[in-house]
Amino acid sequence: MIYQFPKDFIWGTAASALQTEGNNTNSDWWRWENNKAPEDKYPLESSGIACVSYHRYEEDLDLCVKLNSNAYRTSVAWGRIQPTPDTFDVKEIEHYRNFLKAAKLRNLKTFITLHHFSNPIWFADMGGWANPKAPVLFEIYAKKCAQVFGDLVDVYLTINEPQVYMNQCYISGAWPPNRENLFLALRVQQNLIKAHKRAYRAIKSVGPHTVGLVKNIIWFEQQPSTYSPVDWLAAKLLFFSNCDQYLRQIGKDLDLIGVNYYFTTRLRGLMLHNLDDVQSDLGWWVYPKGLEHILLHLRKYNLPIYITENGVADCTDRIRKDFIRDMLISCNKAMEQGADVRGYFYWSLIDNYEWHRGYDPKFGLVYVDRKNELARIPRESFYYYAGICKSGRIEK
Repeated sequence: MIYQFPKDFIWGTAASALQTEGNNTNSDWWRWENNKAPEDKYPLESSGIACVSYHRYEEDLDLCVKLNSNAYRTSVAWGRIQPTPDTFDVKEIEHYRNFLKAAKLRNLKTFITLHHFSNPIWFADMGGWANPKAPVLFEIYAKKCAQVFGDLVDVYLTINEPQVYMNQCYISGAWPPNRENLFLALRVQQNLIKAHKRAYRAIKSVGPHTVGLVKNIIWFEQQPSTYSPVDWLAAKLLFFSNCDQYLRQIGKDLDLIGVNYYFTTRLRGLMLHNLDDVQSDLGWWVYPKGLEHILLHLRKYNLPIYITENGVADCTDRIRKDFIRDMLISCNKAMEQGADVRGYFYWSLIDNYEWHRGYDPKFGLVYVDRKNELARIPRESFYYYAGICKSGRIEK
C-alpha cells in the first residue's frame, strides 16, 4: 500500500542548542553538570563539547540537504544571546544570524525554539521560572530575538515541552534547580503559560511572524484486554492534564501546535502495563497508533499541527526504519481523517547529549563517533528517511 503526503509537506529533523553546540557555559545546566556532588546519580556525564555544532553547523546543515529534508528545527541559547539581564551579546546574535543564513542558502525552512530546557545563570539565580518576573524577562528576550532574527526564522517556537521541564525540575528534581516541591511546580507551570502568551504577543508586535508552542503529549489508555471504569477514567484524566489542561490555558495565542510524541502509557489496575513487543533502548514502548489518536484529538483546536519531535533511542539502528515508517503511516491516517498535519521532524539529526542520561542514548539518524573527532556517519535509517523526504510517500 502507498501512503502519499502533500507536495508542500515539511520534512525535517530536530535538535537543540545545549545538546549539540558544546560549551554552553552561561547556562544553569552547565553549572549543574560541572558541579556534580559525589552522592548525586545525575547527570551521568557532562555535555562538554557536545557535538561542536556551534562551529560545525554548516556540516550539519549539509547533512539536512543530503537527507532531502526541507526544514530544520533547533534552538538558540538564551544564555549566549543575553549573558546578563541588561545586555545582549552582539557577536552571539551575529553567530546565530550566520547559522540561519546558512540554512536559508540551503533552502531549509527554519523552526527555532527560544527556550529548550536550559536557562541563563543570571535568570536561574533570580529564582528561575518560579520568579513572578520570569514571564516578563522571557518576553524581553523573545522580542529581541524577533527583532534581530526577523524573517530568517520561518517559525518561532517559544517553549519546548513546558510540562516536562516543570516535572523534571520541580517534581522529580532530576534537573536543575533539583527541587521537589509541588507548590513551586504549579507556580512554574503558570509562569510558563504566561511567558508563552507574553512572548507570542511580543513577537507579533515586531512583525507578522508565525509563532507556536511545542508540547510533549503522551497518549494514555486503559489496557484493551480488560475493561475497568477506574482505569478508563484515570487514563482520561491523565491525558487531559497532559494535553488539554495546558493548551486550553494558552487560548488564542497560538498559530500552530508542535507535538512531541515518544510513547503511550497503558493502565491496568492503575498500574503501567505496556506491551513488550517493540521497545527502544530506553525501554519506551513503540506504539505508532498513539500518535494517530493524539493527532485526531487535536483536530478540535483548528490549528495546523507539526510533529516537532518523534524519534527512537536505537544504538544499533535495528528498529529505526520501521519506527519512522509506522509513525508516518499513523500520521497519514490521521490526516485522511481531518487532522491538519503540516510537517514531521524526526528527533534527531545526529546523536547528541540526552540531558541527564548523557551520550549513551542514540536517537540520531547520523552516528557521531566520539572517539574519532566527532565524525558524522549516516546510518542506514538516514538513507531510508532520505528516500521518504524525496518522494513524499511511504510504501508498505
